[in-house]
Amino acid sequence: MSAPLLLAIETATRVCSVALARGGDVIALRENADARLHSERLLPLIDALLGGAGVKLGEVEAFAISIGPGSFTGLRIGLATLKAFALDDARPAAPVSTLAALCASAGEGEGAVAALLDARRGAYYAACVSRAGLARADVLADCVLTPPELAAKLPQRARVVVGEGARAGADALAALRPDLALLELPNAGASAASIARLAAQLLAEGAGRASSELAPAYLRRAEAEARRTGRAFEE
Repeated sequence: MSAPLLLAIETATRVCSVALARGGDVIALRENADARLHSERLLPLIDALLGGAGVKLGEVEAFAISIGPGSFTGLRIGLATLKAFALDDARPAAPVSTLAALCASAGEGEGAVAALLDARRGAYYAACVSRAGLARADVLADCVLTPPELAAKLPQRARVVVGEGARAGADALAALRPDLALLELPNAGASAASIARLAAQLLAEGAGRASSELAPAYLRRAEAEARRTGRAFEE
């Protein structure tokens, strides 16, 4: 059987992007770089993506979403949109780690790849894969760590993708671990193209889920919630 036609959505980072793909082949990609307008631009981006590719929403056979960690508001916007499109749960949805998508952006190269995103309060969202392009973090699962904590966990000569807001953490990490190589992204965010490619892996493995079962992977609570409830930031 051929791979399903997939619509991928990424709203966890500053650059909102959407992609159409079949298997590991990305057919079309649209992006918007203004995080303040995710709620306004996502649906027009999807309309432009589908229209440009000559595809109707009903022809989409599966969905993918950047499930987090990342912007709390952005994650909610993306997931709400996906659930509206896949309302009947008949089409599978693949939740993809935002950090795994960042690792995938490292491109070709040998050895482990880690990714960082700002988690505020001196901590960073982090994950590490044994090679770029894996859909699941097999060296270090998605977590929240300080630079010294992360320095103790990363393998030798790993490449580190510096994600949104993570420059200070990456510099601190590099000072502790000079063997690490820092990789800068043009927009410091994940891409729906990477989300689509990793989702294709998950769907091929039978890891698709009903959209109604999906929930954002925040990893830590919003500061306002932590103050209101008195609960810890980390989940």
